Amino acid sequence: MSRTKDKNPIPSVWTREQRRTDQPALSRDAIVREAIAMLDAEGIEALSMRKLGARLNAGATSLYRHVATKDELMELAVDEVAAEIHVPPADSPDWRAAVTEAAGSFRTTALRHPWLTLVLGQAGLAYLGPNYMSFSERLAALFTAAGFPEPSRAIDAVFSYVIGMSTTEAAWLTTVARSGESESEFVARLLPAAQQVSAGYDHLAAAGPETSAQASDPAKLRDDKFAYGLDVVLDGLSLRLPK
Repeated sequence: MSRTKDKNPIPSVWTREQRRTDQPALSRDAIVREAIAMLDAEGIEALSMRKLGARLNAGATSLYRHVATKDELMELAVDEVAAEIHVPPADSPDWRAAVTEAAGSFRTTALRHPWLTLVLGQAGLAYLGPNYMSFSERLAALFTAAGFPEPSRAIDAVFSYVIGMSTTEAAWLTTVARSGESESEFVARLLPAAQQVSAGYDHLAAAGPETSAQASDPAKLRDDKFAYGLDVVLDGLSLRLPK
């Protein structure tokens, strides 16, 4: 027996041949689109092959003819939404403005699909999908053209920050959505309790004006915080460019 046959297959939709099916009306693309709609509306916990099949008027067994596992379905969903992320061309005249635009596009996509950042590290080999590979290639071209001697490490530095902030924001906005209130209404209701709890902590209490500003325009405050942190990261990276 050959050693190749003894090895377990790599568990990824991108490393196996797509199965043929005798159900042309139920395509893999349709399954992925419906899964994304379900994830956006109800979250990761609500997604199951059985529920997804019911939404598509098909049994879970029919879905498995197109997608082998739920993990593979998540890989496909991640790759599908990766196509929404915009990266400016590598020959952009201002590398910093271009990276800021790419980072902002990633954040917008992650907030549109709050489950995205939660599954990036869990969705198998999602980075092997064609859309995610294209996103990564365009980023690599942008950072290489900017002159970074180690573009992949510069990209990791920027997008570790972007993914971390987007994960926190997405979780917060999910909590707000479950309250049934607007973000401003939710913050206004939460503010008195937050101020009372922080009253005994001098440095936290000093942040009161910013907390009050959050109640009046929480979206703007989130935007400002994201931009501030990104500027700090880019300030540091700019020091790595050859003189």
